[in-house]
Amino acid sequence: MNSVIQNIFGIILNVEFVIGILGNGFIALVNCVDWVKRRKISLVDQILTGLALSRIGVLWSNIMYLLIPALYPGLMINGNMVRIIYNPWMVTNHFSLWLATSLSIFYFLKIANFSHSLFLYLRWRVSIVISVTLLVSLVLLFLNIVLTNTEIDVWNSGYKGNLSYSSSLSNVAHLFNLLLIINTMFMLPPFIVSLMTFLLLIFSLWKHLKRMQHNARGPRDASTTAHVKALQTVIAFLLLYAVYFLSHFVQVWMCIEGSLILSFIWAIRTAFPSGHSFVLILGNSKLRQVSQSVLWWLRCRSKDVEPVGP
Repeated sequence: MNSVIQNIFGIILNVEFVIGILGNGFIALVNCVDWVKRRKISLVDQILTGLALSRIGVLWSNIMYLLIPALYPGLMINGNMVRIIYNPWMVTNHFSLWLATSLSIFYFLKIANFSHSLFLYLRWRVSIVISVTLLVSLVLLFLNIVLTNTEIDVWNSGYKGNLSYSSSLSNVAHLFNLLLIINTMFMLPPFIVSLMTFLLLIFSLWKHLKRMQHNARGPRDASTTAHVKALQTVIAFLLLYAVYFLSHFVQVWMCIEGSLILSFIWAIRTAFPSGHSFVLILGNSKLRQVSQSVLWWLRCRSKDVEPVGP
């Protein structure tokens, strides 16, 4: 029974991987083609393209993270192999989270409506705000890399000093759990920033609706529609992000190793880089129009190809 359930989770992971590659690849391809045609690319398209490419990296890193220890467990007692597997996932995951956070900041600054001078200053310099945010994230990435590789070096030196120390795979799993604790701590800042932008967007929408009621205007003007669309995108992102973050927290807290629960955790964890791509496509008018055109073309092609009778 357990093997059947694990096979089901394996199928789900494969489907999520394919969907994620297609969705994120579509975002990157559309924006790159548009960039070549127009000879320029907007800030939001830059963020979306970088986010899509980082998500593709996350998905491939997930595959390496899962397959190499499963197929070649003996290699995992080498600290350098642990470094090769973990570092690409850590870097791509970092950029995936911070670029998504930058997108939330962009929506907040462009759509929210506050009269405070600081907010107006940041709105007119949104590109600088995004650049500074990513630069600060690079500092956090550097610290994460240093702490992670220091932990691997300590573990590796213990392995060289005492062969019995790391000869079993349980010690390797313990190392990965320590690395996961470090990475989970560095995942918290982008989640807090995204949550703050969400709460400020709600507050901005509340103030806008209150102002409109006072002026006896309709409840659905352009600003309200923009607020609602931005909130829908940010809410979907936060829900997926919360599930993603909690999956790491649960794995660290319960120290899960090689169980059905771990397979389930990986299935819901992969849903974040895969499912969020389609949220972005639906929330972006250009991507949504292109996707509708592609679906219409595929539908016409399927109708043109008629089955040949006997």
